Amino acid sequence: MRHYYAARWTVGAVLFTAVLGVLRYEPWKQGGAREIAARQQLTVGFLPVTCHLTCPVTDFATRTSRMTKFVSQRFNDFPTVVETMKAGRLDASFLIAPLAMKLREQGLPVKILYLGHRDGSEVMVRRDLPAASLRDLRGRVFAIPSIYSNQNLVIHKLMEDQGVKPNEIRFVEMAPPDMPEALASKAIDAYFVGEPYCAKAELDGSGKVLYYAKDIWPHFISCVLVVNEKLIRERPDVARDLVRGIAESGEWAETHRVRAASVVAPYFRQDEALIRHVLTEPPDRVSYRMLNPTDVELQEIADMALRAGILEKRADMRDLVDRSFIPDAIRAVDIR
Repeated sequence: MRHYYAARWTVGAVLFTAVLGVLRYEPWKQGGAREIAARQQLTVGFLPVTCHLTCPVTDFATRTSRMTKFVSQRFNDFPTVVETMKAGRLDASFLIAPLAMKLREQGLPVKILYLGHRDGSEVMVRRDLPAASLRDLRGRVFAIPSIYSNQNLVIHKLMEDQGVKPNEIRFVEMAPPDMPEALASKAIDAYFVGEPYCAKAELDGSGKVLYYAKDIWPHFISCVLVVNEKLIRERPDVARDLVRGIAESGEWAETHRVRAASVVAPYFRQDEALIRHVLTEPPDRVSYRMLNPTDVELQEIADMALRAGILEKRADMRDLVDRSFIPDAIRAVDIR
């Protein structure tokens, strides 16, 4: 009898230990965790500019969702993005629009699926210069992010409108993060780029806004979301999730600007107060709505690039753009 009770006690102890082990690992939660871990993943390239803010917001939003997990990869310049895409190590990224068109012309199989923003760029000049227009920058050094940028095309169009000849301003290409310091040290006299690198010079007192992009070209487009055709062909559900994620992140950022600054500051490696200034002073400095570009808008950019010698032939929007992944209705992404 004593052996019988001892055996029962042993079995009970084993069962009790097993139950504790099961409770410890909370299996009712593990199903969801396994589901999240097993979902598809895509890396998306971005630069730390508010033109690309919807990329890290989408990354942040999908960390705990059951849709595709998007991992944002930070770059400091567009040439590195291009080399990474050409090497096949990046299938989706934000790129300046004329550059995306040039890559397509050169044979890189990318399509424009969406925008990430509107406006959000400024022409900055040294605060000590009495410049009221581009005419006052004759003989000065002007930085642009790339000859393939829309900033380059628009500033040359503005020069033409103001009667400033192409050789009267010296242009240099410069990575956006380097521009504020170059302005402060007087290595350059002006620049045109996406935020927050304009607000940085504005807040530290070295620069002042000469033109807001929205005043030069209403609903200004700087960057587009491009995706490799292989991804579209082999994982269309991921492409659809990406566009929806960018759209919903934009809608959320539009109405949660202060919170958006805190979300993206670690991704940008920028001061949160700086990002908050960009998103709120004034609030229409950059917009995250109207992210479906029209053929007319993109064709105008392409035609300007053609006249500037960036493109060799007129771009065909039917070949360049794929709108099949844009959602019919857009709601703000759920971020708590």
